[in-house]
Amino acid sequence: MFTLGPMVAAAWVSLHEWNLLAPMTWVGLDNYRSLLADPRTGDVFLHTIYYIAGYLPLVYIGGLTLALALNTALKGRSLLRGVYFLPVITSWIVVALVWRWLLNPSNGIVNTVLEAFGIAGPGWWSDPAWAMPSIILASAWKDIGFVMVILLAGLQAINQDLYDAAKVDGAGWWRRLVSVTLPLLSPSTFFVVVISLINGFQVFDQVYAMTGGGPGGASQVVVQQIYDLTFRYGKAGEASALSWLLFAVVLFVTVIQIRGQKRWVNYG
Repeated sequence: MFTLGPMVAAAWVSLHEWNLLAPMTWVGLDNYRSLLADPRTGDVFLHTIYYIAGYLPLVYIGGLTLALALNTALKGRSLLRGVYFLPVITSWIVVALVWRWLLNPSNGIVNTVLEAFGIAGPGWWSDPAWAMPSIILASAWKDIGFVMVILLAGLQAINQDLYDAAKVDGAGWWRRLVSVTLPLLSPSTFFVVVISLINGFQVFDQVYAMTGGGPGGASQVVVQQIYDLTFRYGKAGEASALSWLLFAVVLFVTVIQIRGQKRWVNYG
């Protein structure tokens, strides 16, 4: 009810012109036609895909690296696990403020370190070319701990006898990773990919807090556009229509993933 109700309401609003103040006016599918004809709609979807393409590999590789490290006889594993997970439960406002400070083009720590090595630091969140990479870095840093926990649980469920048998056969660390670990970790990987893709399409907090979609719309993603259409431009009908277009895209991608999992997910 709490999910279906807002979805039905959004579908109804998407068929109207509404500025949140005056009564709604029926326009049928005009909002959808307007969005599909507007080049900005394609732009915000491309920006969102750009975000996902950078975020997903970074957060997965980082989470897998930490999970592999913590799956060894490492001293202080419990403490490290808690430290790495701490950003996950930290407010995005706090994370955004920290990363805006770290990536400050004028006096941020990152550019200061780069300049110490004779490298000119980029403009980061103030530069259209670097705004999205800035958001990707902050997002990956915040979510790596979540991916680490999921993958670590998957690693600990793998039978140690399989590694022993691989060692007897002469398999080195890399061969064991490729032939034993990754195939048996595929259910956890599948879960991480599905959740990360869904969250990626819904990215908003970090964009709103770090760049507001700027500069010059360079980091404007779909949900930020929905927010702006509703509260900046008073076009709640178009915003609702865009939310349904986003839902259709996410549903399509999720269905493809679920139907294709039999080809690469090993539940054995």
